[in-house]
Amino acid sequence: MKTLIAFLMMMALITASGCWSSTSNQGGIAPTDETFSISVPSSSTIKQGEDAAVVVTLNRGSAFKQDVQVEFKADGISVTPKDVLVKASDKPEAKVKIAVAKNAALGDYIVNVKATPATGKPASTAFTVKVVVP
Repeated sequence: MKTLIAFLMMMALITASGCWSSTSNQGGIAPTDETFSISVPSSSTIKQGEDAAVVVTLNRGSAFKQDVQVEFKADGISVTPKDVLVKASDKPEAKVKIAVAKNAALGDYIVNVKATPATGKPASTAFTVKVVVP
């Protein structure tokens, strides 16, 4: 039974991580090597009453050396933390946990992601979380 539960949890995490195919518009300062974009999973599937880890990646231009504040907003599901500061010296990713209540309505939820550098334009994108029956 423990093996089955461990297997199901592993499959849920793999499913929740999704495919990396959605990339934001460019943020940062005008020259191409001083810009950045953000990549998010194309979608994630999470069962009612469960949660999953999601990683958002910053794609930095070769000269982009700024800290970036990444904000997450979603209605109907929980994203924690709501803000992540990715320092220029850190690994270029923001990890969050998405939790779905046991009584959450089935269907698709949009998670909006906005990344704002210390100077320059922000970048934004979104991904979908599909809530399914456990």
